[in-house]
Amino acid sequence: MIRPTPANWLSIFALGIIWGGTFMVVSIALRGYGPVTVACARTTLGAAALLGLALVTGRRLPPLANAALWAYMVPIGLLNSALPFFLLGWGQQYVPSAFAGLSMAALPLFVLPLAHFFADERMRWKRTAGFALGFIGALVLLGPAALTTGEDGTLGAARLACLAAAFSYAVASVLTRRCPPVDPLVLSGLGLAIGAVVLVPAMLLIEGPPVWQGPALGGAILFLGLVPTALASLLRTVVIRSAGSAFMTLTNYQVPCWSMAFGALILGEDLPGHFFVALALILAGLLLGQWRALAALFQRTPS
Repeated sequence: MIRPTPANWLSIFALGIIWGGTFMVVSIALRGYGPVTVACARTTLGAAALLGLALVTGRRLPPLANAALWAYMVPIGLLNSALPFFLLGWGQQYVPSAFAGLSMAALPLFVLPLAHFFADERMRWKRTAGFALGFIGALVLLGPAALTTGEDGTLGAARLACLAAAFSYAVASVLTRRCPPVDPLVLSGLGLAIGAVVLVPAMLLIEGPPVWQGPALGGAILFLGLVPTALASLLRTVVIRSAGSAFMTLTNYQVPCWSMAFGALILGEDLPGHFFVALALILAGLLLGQWRALAALFQRTPS
């Protein structure tokens, strides 16, 4: 029986802060760099760090001849890094970082129906009710701007882009569950490398080579590649191996709260009332959908 240690609890808390603060840092980086450049920096720096660590620690990369593995690796890399990083970067040009972080709370809810049809994880009544409740929360979060055209149409498209990023992550999550066995560190590093293969030429073609914009904006770029992308991936692997995947789901409840706090307190973003209504609905749906796993987790956690 896995019992989370104090170090595991500290790691979960750290991951919540890191991932919750990522959206604020993306907003800062976008003040000096385009969305493709920001996404490209995250994939290339993250891939270099993780693959370098994998080689140093003696992990072996899968052979190119393993077609069954690469058939999963390529779409996982695109859907777990290149596409969502770009969608979030583009969307955050028009929406507050708090909105982007809040939209990520819908990620586990998107996983539920996908896992039902493609990963043999049936949606019982609690999961179905949780998905329905969270979906209503996502609609509240989108607001009427998602259905408008003209000037408000850009805002609506940006909101949809953030939720599309969450859906992309969800599809990648289901593919990862079905992927043939591979070292998690190697999987993360190669996924980022695949994203970089797509984003590097896209960046050069659309936005050109990046130019150092000073310590604040350049530091934001470096932070995004090395901390929430590389370091957090490594920390996530350690937590799952030592405390289990159910324990890891506790980050889902933290990320939107931290993103809203950072956005309001540091960036001075306004938090409209429907943000809090959406947060309550999405987290309630998430709690209902994950009730069985969370109940089992806390039953085996020592008081």
